[in-house]
Amino acid sequence: MSRQMGESHRRFLQTMMVSGVIDEQAAKALYQYCCETHRTQYAPDKLEDFIDTINSRLQPMFMQIRKGMSENNGLQYYALVNMAETDITRMSSDYADNELELFRKTLDLIVCSEDGKASSTDILNSTDSMTTRKMKKSETEHLLSRLVHDKWLSEKRGEYTLSTRCIIEMEPYIRTMYQDHVKVCHICRNIAFQCQICENPTCGIKIHNPCVARYFKGKSEPRCPSCDDFWPHEIPEVKRPHSQSRR
Repeated sequence: MSRQMGESHRRFLQTMMVSGVIDEQAAKALYQYCCETHRTQYAPDKLEDFIDTINSRLQPMFMQIRKGMSENNGLQYYALVNMAETDITRMSSDYADNELELFRKTLDLIVCSEDGKASSTDILNSTDSMTTRKMKKSETEHLLSRLVHDKWLSEKRGEYTLSTRCIIEMEPYIRTMYQDHVKVCHICRNIAFQCQICENPTCGIKIHNPCVARYFKGKSEPRCPSCDDFWPHEIPEVKRPHSQSRR
């Protein structure tokens, strides 16, 4: 297939640059819109080839449109990621040094926790040990709001988790820096923060909540896929894309 970038590819990329991350359904709709707007051939099953063409042109700039799963709903998302820098310094153009330090501390709290979450109280308390300029409570709260708005963090009832964009873009860094703490999903082999853990002390595998829902769907007596022990956790429902649920 031709690797020539056309106007449809450029429009798709421009939208990704603005959005940062979009779900698979939105990506498919955007792909169709770009092709129809610029009167180029549209094939519903060729989205990956379309994105590969864009990525071939982004490679010299160390950028890539990368696909990953949301831990919240199990849906696939596409994110425009920066591959030139492998750590949090990629955010330095948007955040001050002390803001980046607090984000690192928040990342520490989330990755090293049992449930992949950090409370607003723990994040506020972590400012006491900052080596750069310490932040006031109001400054910390404003930064957390920005990190949520910029899609680096997600927040629910005062607890913060890593967003889909953050996991997709930061996964190589997280795997390198937190080797002793990173959990890997037994089903999909991606890093897992929101997950269930086998209670057999000799097993202890982790499975993403959405992967749990899909793997155990329809099974009356769920058993661990590794040790075959009974799986005692509540099995969540499989979530469907919005466009499917409306039909």
